[in-house]
Amino acid sequence: MYFTASEGAANEMGYAMSRLELDSDFCDAGKDIHGNDNTERLNKELNHLDHEISQLTKLRSGPHECLSQIIPGKRDSPVSTVKMLVGREGNYSGRGRFSSADCCHVLSRYLPVNGPWLVDQMTSRAYVSQFSADGSLFVAGFQGSHIRIYNVDRGWKVQKNILAKSLRWTVTDTSLSPDQRHLVYASMSPIVHIVNIGSAATESLANITANYICSSLPLRPGSSDKGMGRICGSPFVVQEIHDGLDFSAADDEGYSFGIFSVKFSTDGRELVAGSSDDSIYVYDLEANKLSLRILAHTSDVNTVCFADESGHLIYSGSDDSLCKVWDRRCFKSKGKPAGVLMGHLEGITFIDSRGDGRHLISNSKDQSIKLWDIRKMSSNATCTPGFRNYEWDYRWMDYPTQARELKHPCDQSLSTYKGHSVLRTLIRCYFSPSYSTGQKYIYSGSSDSCIYIYDLLTGAQVATLEHHKSVVRDCNWHPNYPILVSSSWDGDIVKWEFPGNGEPPLIKKRVRRKYL
Repeated sequence: MYFTASEGAANEMGYAMSRLELDSDFCDAGKDIHGNDNTERLNKELNHLDHEISQLTKLRSGPHECLSQIIPGKRDSPVSTVKMLVGREGNYSGRGRFSSADCCHVLSRYLPVNGPWLVDQMTSRAYVSQFSADGSLFVAGFQGSHIRIYNVDRGWKVQKNILAKSLRWTVTDTSLSPDQRHLVYASMSPIVHIVNIGSAATESLANITANYICSSLPLRPGSSDKGMGRICGSPFVVQEIHDGLDFSAADDEGYSFGIFSVKFSTDGRELVAGSSDDSIYVYDLEANKLSLRILAHTSDVNTVCFADESGHLIYSGSDDSLCKVWDRRCFKSKGKPAGVLMGHLEGITFIDSRGDGRHLISNSKDQSIKLWDIRKMSSNATCTPGFRNYEWDYRWMDYPTQARELKHPCDQSLSTYKGHSVLRTLIRCYFSPSYSTGQKYIYSGSSDSCIYIYDLLTGAQVATLEHHKSVVRDCNWHPNYPILVSSSWDGDIVKWEFPGNGEPPLIKKRVRRKYL
């Protein structure tokens, strides 16, 4: 595993990286919570980030100063759960209870590494995994046109089985509305479809398909074909309207492109999408029309997201290897991005925002994740990584050995994380949940069939989850509980937990925990 903090051209806006420091070891007599012997790591140097995000993460996931003083001389070391409880009972903090940071400090030590337990198994590749904001629903999208919504609170029962309409190649992305009443799904088409998932029917067929299936079947006794549509037997197979939202501009003249990424805004009024025609699109759902198109990059825009709840800033990542920041408040007057983040050597596959309007992580085909602070961005791409003297296509070739040690001459990222593999498809990465971990970790799927979890500050690869037999394109951590669900091209949707649900896992688990 490789971890670095880069400087280079990052000083342009006055935010230079400070020196790397040493991180002290975990406490509890050299044992971690899973019983692994940490003796070999005593007094071992761990590089960690010493800048604002480090302090913010420590504030979110660190114990109260009085609780950390329980162990004399080890104020920077994690405090054990037992000693945290002793400190609370003794009211060391003076509050008589745990703060949210104290809770994160305890919960972040319990990683979802037990299992896995099978959620579902399909005969086609799984491309998308997504928990709802409150964790009550889980969405999985498959190449074989199926999108399944599971009710987590009811034992992972299938609440909605959607058969995608006009699918091209695969379901490339899905997004749940903030009120969890609607879902949008995209494919390699300029049409994004929106489905009402609040209806009572379990099976949802797009109307164009259901018309053919149901035309010769009588209505169920006492039922009506108004509103919901025809019921075609049991379980409820209902003809529903999958409204098509056309993202093609009026002047496209029939030109077709694909949507790689689509996201709801926090208020649910807009969609932002990244496409294969090098553009970013913003769709106004209330006006039911395209409100903005930005010719954003010089290659496919693989990923987009809103930076925070305001909806003013948009992050984008492209096959041109650049991450860009767009401020909608001044785009019309300037017609260009608010800034550019340089550092990756290959295309960007995914971007996840920390939600604070400043920090983000990106996954890339150069086999790395990078952490960014947008206050270090440049006004434009002033530096290029140089001519690539090798031929390579990530869809079917391994990453060239000679490229693994290359570095961008103007890397503006705060840190780089390596160990996972980004091949075959657009592998996704995320920050761990704020509520339970204080976003102390980042995690990623991998083309080597594993899930990797890294410590955000030290870069340590703290866990590797092994079960799948093919590419893990997506995985998602429950917003409140230590549950992680992974989806793979082998068709398996499985969940990893701590401590587990008491049932035997699918197979004997193979979990490697590593510390640098």
